[in-house]
Amino acid sequence: MQRPLLISLAAALALAACGGERPADTADGAPQADTTPAADAHAFSPEINEADFRELVKTLASDEFEGRAPGSPGGEKTVEYIRAQYERLGLQPGGEDGGWYQTVPMVETTADESTVLRLDSNGEARELQFGSDLVIGTRTGETQVNIADSELVFVGYGVDAPEQDWNDYAGVDVTGKTVVILVNDPGFHAGDDNLFEGNRMTYYGRWTYKYEEAARKGAAAALIIHDTEGASYGWDVVRNSWSGAQFDLRAADDPEPRLPAQGWITSEVARQLFADSGLDLDEMYRAANRRGFEAVPLEATLSVDLKSTVTEKSSRNVIGVLPGSERPDETVIYMGHWDHLGVHERDDGTREIYNGAVDNATGIAGIIEIAGRFAGETPAPKRSLAFLAVTLEESGLLGSKYYVAHPTFPMEKTVAVINLDAMSVAGPSRDFVVTGKGNSELEDILETFADEQQRVLVEEGNPAGGYYFRSDHFNFAKAGVPALYAKGGNDLVEGGTAAGKAATEDYASRYHQPGDVYREEWNLAGVIQDLDALYGVGRMLADDVDRWPNWYEGNPFKAARDRMMGERETSREE
Repeated sequence: MQRPLLISLAAALALAACGGERPADTADGAPQADTTPAADAHAFSPEINEADFRELVKTLASDEFEGRAPGSPGGEKTVEYIRAQYERLGLQPGGEDGGWYQTVPMVETTADESTVLRLDSNGEARELQFGSDLVIGTRTGETQVNIADSELVFVGYGVDAPEQDWNDYAGVDVTGKTVVILVNDPGFHAGDDNLFEGNRMTYYGRWTYKYEEAARKGAAAALIIHDTEGASYGWDVVRNSWSGAQFDLRAADDPEPRLPAQGWITSEVARQLFADSGLDLDEMYRAANRRGFEAVPLEATLSVDLKSTVTEKSSRNVIGVLPGSERPDETVIYMGHWDHLGVHERDDGTREIYNGAVDNATGIAGIIEIAGRFAGETPAPKRSLAFLAVTLEESGLLGSKYYVAHPTFPMEKTVAVINLDAMSVAGPSRDFVVTGKGNSELEDILETFADEQQRVLVEEGNPAGGYYFRSDHFNFAKAGVPALYAKGGNDLVEGGTAAGKAATEDYASRYHQPGDVYREEWNLAGVIQDLDALYGVGRMLADDVDRWPNWYEGNPFKAARDRMMGERETSREE
């Protein structure tokens, strides 16, 4: 699962070959490696079962795969292993040019941390320091971005949501200006459950949306005001995550607009900025949480000379397909990310492998197990099933983002996406956690299978954290395709919620740490139950060719799905 902000993958890419010479690069920049997958001594069954799942996770999370960093020898070994599993199952290649892979070009951008941002207000100049006062970067791929005397405008939460009758940009032209934005949704800081979805973060609360919307409005730059409660993480997370190398798609491969510069400022900096304009930040929070809020020009300008180093690299998605017997052009997708954090070097010169057993060897093992069950069944499903193992999730959901922009199966004919990420290995549970519960009709289908298992669907424990927007299904959701992200819950059959809480805390201590390793003592009965239910959802969607699930009314992604369905009907008539 992705970190709250873009995680720097530079160490993983640079150190994956520590302890010996760096492998020679291939023509496309990927390192050469012995990519022959480990020999299969295990006899796999066509059914979803614990022994097979355990074997797959154990292999993918082994030291041999060196933490599965994109662009590293371990990453190359990973994609070859997944390809070999797809071939074993009799799937067909679903990638580029009739092959198994989709190359994902990526750009590594590292901002110069000596960058100083200048604010001029009422004749007074202030210089903000990178790291302590702000973080700033560019996604343009440019090595130098110059912004001079850009006027600042406070645009509240930076939201334009027609279905919510809310537009923070109404009546203001921000072309060439710098917008200052609050994190989270309208209503959050005021505790107003009548605005948006109350405490539960929506798509509009994510920092990614705020930057994209500012770019659509023509802004030159955007600065988000950090607050720990609204972001659900402290300034240290912002500072550490945005320092160093940041990975992104090339601008030409990304359908979303990009700002010349974007970043965060501390609440202390924001408070002084507003005071310099004769405004009180607390009052501005209150104003931004009231319907009818109007943007407020600040008596200040911004200037910055942002220098960055930019390098192009690439990684690969792996795609296997089971063609449908009646509607092969209509596709249900199972997906998970194969990448993790690779190898890091400690201060004493020794190496630590970030094996990523739960995150996300479990998800990849899960889609392989589900693929095996589909492949071994007669009759074959009526619609096609695609099994998509994506790269660069830990760097900002980039592999899935690239796929959505360059799909091998058209979006308007993609029925649904089922995402597997960091599956529960704590044993069977009475509940089934649906991250972002209340989003789409896929939950109605899942509920059928949960009922058969005598389980109840519940939302995630911290809906204010916006976790629905932090895994790969989110890119499909933005494109309009209904996406389901569900896994075992916290009310364990053995030990109840107390045992579930202990298991959650244990994993939290291992998350994105070298301690996320395969463990023989895992109780995998629960994850097999989860996989059975998620298989059932896909089977129903694959065989009911008249069913096209949609988002619930009021969901921000429904408009895109409705347009998609219109395009599908038009193409069918033609």
